[in-house]
Amino acid sequence: MKQRIYIDTARTKKEKSFDAVKVMRETRDKINAETQNMTFEELKKYIDARIKTSEFKPIGQ
Repeated sequence: MKQRIYIDTARTKKEKSFDAVKVMRETRDKINAETQNMTFEELKKYIDARIKTSEFKPIGQ
């Protein structure tokens, strides 16, 4: 019969230098706060303005 070996992940867990989930949630909350009372037309303008001022190139372009 084989003996099972268990690893205690609580002790082997490393500290994260960058938490992507935390950053995504903070960004989503910020955008939601900025756009919560906008009409659809205002939201389209907001998105267009953000895309134009972004330093990132859209995918496929």
